[in-house]
Amino acid sequence: MKELKYLYKFLLKYKWHLIMGLLFVIISNLFKIYPAQMVRYSIDLVVDNIRVYRSFTGSEIQSDFFAIFARGILLYAVLILAMALLHGVFLYFVRQTLIVMSRLVEYDLKNEIFQHYQSLPLSFYRKNNTGDLMNRISEDVGRVRMYLGPSIMYGMQLVTLFIMLIPMMLAISSKLTWYALVPLPILSLSIFYVNTVIEHRSEEIQKSQSRLSTFVQEAFSGIRVLKSFTRETESVKNFSKESNEYKRQSLKLTRVQALFFPLIMGLIGLSTILTVYAGSVEVINGSLTFGNIAEFIIYVNLLTWPVASLGWTISLVQRAEASQKRINEFLKTKTDIISEKDVVRNIHGKIEFDHVSFVYPDTGIQALKNISFKIETGESLAIIGTTGSGKSTVSNLISRLYDVTEGQIRIDDIPLKDYSLHNLRSQTGVVPQEVFLFSDTIFNNIAFGLDKADESKVIQAAKDSDVFDNIIAFPLGFNTRVGERGVTLSGGQKQRVSIARAVVREPKILILDDALSAVDTKTENTILNSMKRIMQNRTSIIISHRVSSAKIANKIIVLHDGAIIEEGTHEGLLLKKGAYQELYEKQMQVDEVE
Repeated sequence: MKELKYLYKFLLKYKWHLIMGLLFVIISNLFKIYPAQMVRYSIDLVVDNIRVYRSFTGSEIQSDFFAIFARGILLYAVLILAMALLHGVFLYFVRQTLIVMSRLVEYDLKNEIFQHYQSLPLSFYRKNNTGDLMNRISEDVGRVRMYLGPSIMYGMQLVTLFIMLIPMMLAISSKLTWYALVPLPILSLSIFYVNTVIEHRSEEIQKSQSRLSTFVQEAFSGIRVLKSFTRETESVKNFSKESNEYKRQSLKLTRVQALFFPLIMGLIGLSTILTVYAGSVEVINGSLTFGNIAEFIIYVNLLTWPVASLGWTISLVQRAEASQKRINEFLKTKTDIISEKDVVRNIHGKIEFDHVSFVYPDTGIQALKNISFKIETGESLAIIGTTGSGKSTVSNLISRLYDVTEGQIRIDDIPLKDYSLHNLRSQTGVVPQEVFLFSDTIFNNIAFGLDKADESKVIQAAKDSDVFDNIIAFPLGFNTRVGERGVTLSGGQKQRVSIARAVVREPKILILDDALSAVDTKTENTILNSMKRIMQNRTSIIISHRVSSAKIANKIIVLHDGAIIEEGTHEGLLLKKGAYQELYEKQMQVDEVE
């Protein structure tokens, strides 16, 4: 239960739901117990008066006696019916307090986890896979909810019912009470064992289902590759193999589940037989009545489900504890990207890297080595280099998705760590190398970074990124939904929509991280001509492996293996006849061939 202590704050928050739930449980149990006494009274009434009724056979008194006798039976029947209805009403209130409480806690916990996820650094997401993150916010929280709802509810019902019922049973007959209760612990332990096996096999089914779903998803996503390599037959064989494994696990579970209800009914029947046997002996001895036996049988049945649920409830608590432990592991993970002084100000755009080195914390790879450069307000810098040279790392550091390992980054002569993260990122526009579009309309994707959508700004941003004509060519124009991860758009269209999304914010610092890699030379030139206007009076960083993208920048630096090997203007670097000039000539030859 140590891990579940985290949930105490939620139980305290919804304490009135708990208190009212307990009150309703007690009241509902009262209306569940008293009908058994009404049954005892009515049976004893019949047994005690049937001989008297028969003794008046053939006389007028018999009909009068029957009328009085029938009214008594009817009264008990009405009372039993009324109590059953009241039990149902208060049981409804029990669920409306305790189960609703569990749903409210589930809502709060999911929101807390999601909000915590948002605060964690990029390194966290590199270490953990998406499926695991999704599991903890969905399946694990669902298991915790089962503890907070059904487990607490059935636990309250069991405890209050035992406290109320056992003294009443002992007052009638201690011998009969022990006979009635003997099979119940066996029932609880048996159900706990069976339920544990069911849970284990259910988890195996979930794993098999997950593998099957992953296989199918990959097959459909990679259908072009499958068809191109004529691997359809092999794919069907692999699917059949996974499907057979799922069937095998499902049948194993079904065999165990088939034991569940026969086990319950068998042990209930054993308890009833023992009660009838012991009760009959007591009736013969004259210490109990037939009504007492009927009352005890009802009591046994009342105790059966709460006791049976005890094994199930213990299993739920164990699962919840394991799930909450997994949740706590992530909740205890704190971000190391925090603001030291929480500076909030309008950024002008001067950027300075002062002997910056960076090692990725999850892999230990050194991406940057003693990098120093300066960009004045409104100037543009192009960073050129081959794959793995550290270009994108510069973008990540300016956006403070990571903190530098050594050295310092300053914006407007203020250390980057002093800025409020929200203030810094709200004035920075980034077009990432890996374009991600949300499954929404094109308009909403472009306006994503705006607090309030402005149609004129969205249209202008689309024109600046040379995607406006493509958008209006769609039947629904800007209201076209782009599909999951922008699958309905071409690579070039997705990249230009991503550029428009960054530009529409009118950022003080604009970073294009290889943003033109998926467009052809003609489109690149069109976008670059538009970018010249966009980049005016705005500090811009163009990260690219194409020299053609770098020409519009005021200054160019060439990275190789995390270090600056050349820097200067386009013309100046060509005159040096170094790495930049070599890269330029290679790309010019490729363009001529194309």
